[in-house]
Amino acid sequence: MLVRFTVTAAVTAAGAVARERRAGPAWIARLARALACALVLATEGCASLPRDVPRQPSAALADPAATALGRLVAQSAPDPALSGFHVITSGEEAFGTLVTLADRATRTLDLQYYIIDADESSREILRHVRAAAGRGVRVRVLVDDLHSDGKDRAFLRFARHRNIEVRMFNPFPAGRFSRLTRMVSSAADIRRINRRMHNKAFIADNALAMTGGRNIGSAYFLRAPDTNFVDLDVIAAGPAVRRLSAAFDRYWNSPLAIPVEALASPEELAASAEPASAASPEPGLADPRTESGRGESRGAAPPARIDPRASFLARQLAGDGKLPLEWAAASVMVDTPDKASPDKAPEGEDTMVRELGRMLGGAQQEIILISPYFVPGDAGVAWMAGLVGRGVKVRVLTNSLAATDAPIVHVGYRRYRAALLRAGVELHELKSRPGRPQRAVGDFTSSQASLHVKAAVADRANLFVGSMNFDPRSASQNTETGLIIRSPRLAQQVAQLFAGAIDDNSYLLRLSDTGAVQWVDGKGKDAAVLDTEPDTTWSRRLWIDVLAPFTPEELL
Repeated sequence: MLVRFTVTAAVTAAGAVARERRAGPAWIARLARALACALVLATEGCASLPRDVPRQPSAALADPAATALGRLVAQSAPDPALSGFHVITSGEEAFGTLVTLADRATRTLDLQYYIIDADESSREILRHVRAAAGRGVRVRVLVDDLHSDGKDRAFLRFARHRNIEVRMFNPFPAGRFSRLTRMVSSAADIRRINRRMHNKAFIADNALAMTGGRNIGSAYFLRAPDTNFVDLDVIAAGPAVRRLSAAFDRYWNSPLAIPVEALASPEELAASAEPASAASPEPGLADPRTESGRGESRGAAPPARIDPRASFLARQLAGDGKLPLEWAAASVMVDTPDKASPDKAPEGEDTMVRELGRMLGGAQQEIILISPYFVPGDAGVAWMAGLVGRGVKVRVLTNSLAATDAPIVHVGYRRYRAALLRAGVELHELKSRPGRPQRAVGDFTSSQASLHVKAAVADRANLFVGSMNFDPRSASQNTETGLIIRSPRLAQQVAQLFAGAIDDNSYLLRLSDTGAVQWVDGKGKDAAVLDTEPDTTWSRRLWIDVLAPFTPEELL
């Protein structure tokens, strides 16, 4: 059994390494070294989570109204029972919002993320977060441990400030220097490490927050040189923020949230106590993929500068008036951290899935689903067919094979394309190269686009925004955060984003006379009809065919 788990973990990690676009034989050498270390770890047995770790429980700011942000929110709200929202579609706008929240916080900052990348954008944001700590702001950073390999020393340096704590959620207790060695050393604990904290939230003074689909990294702010994400977040104010903070506290005080100091090796602890150098800057994270630590890939231009003062939130906070947010009733849905425990069965209570199903199932005219990873399963296809059968227009936007950053998930999605089309679902796939860039989304310049939005609209009256994809992994394996906002104005904004994406920036799928899937590019007599996955090489399509028989759908 251990051998089987070890092989599974090694293959998974090797695939992750191979997807990092490392040119030449260098990554092969690194992979070989990691495999050698993995074999040593496998023969030594598997580690378990550290026990009796000293942790001081803490809670969100009890009185946000005592802060400047809290007072501004209170005087802006037309009704204290309503929450305020603003939709963020642009990556540049999202970056400016996070910097503004860090700069304006006076008491607390709480960050909860699946990924904090080691690149220039992350370091800029963390520099502002550390500056807040220098002003006396208490900072709590909770990061899922899956993508933190090679970052222990940087996180330790960051947490060295007396006002900053960093905890890793559901961590790998051994082999922490690479993805492969982590997975192999935890092979016997595969049921636990397969469950990840996918939530995203950045909360200032328990008064204002940004939450949605974005992690922290250049690709989420349109600053990466190769591929950038089309994504969606919301600024939240009022009661919704207090519910997000209460959920953060549950995760922060969970037994699965381990201080980074309890996971690092003695060597890492000693190194983190040394003065910071130019190659390992203390305020942020050094990029383990570069020798310089500057975070840009060799030969790539540095990311464009973004002026955070130009963001919506910065402009509003610079004035003396009220925040012009959309005030509406909302439901905040956050999975319990226990969902990541191996003792909780995947088929357990799925509150978020159930509530979202109620919202969408109540639609009378139209539902719009936007998800980068879309694996509906037989039950999902039947559910959508039922909606179509009673006259509801069902419209879906997801990634094409050329646009996706997770080809293995495409394996699961493509199994259902023909069935969805036969059921009458309107299916669109985003192009990797935008045909007509949307001003609201931002400038992709020469980079590729990849969809990362997780949103749904029902009857252009109710809006879902969150971290949850429409796939089995989000439903049963990952923990997620989501908001249902009852606002026709915001729902219409996201519907317009969808309309712009499907105009010139996506393919419309249809069935041929023989029942094969086709991709329609364009409209009217000038439309081109394609019979194979657009913009892909034969080798990429062959790789998907090879993976298909061996890909367990429940893990996608």
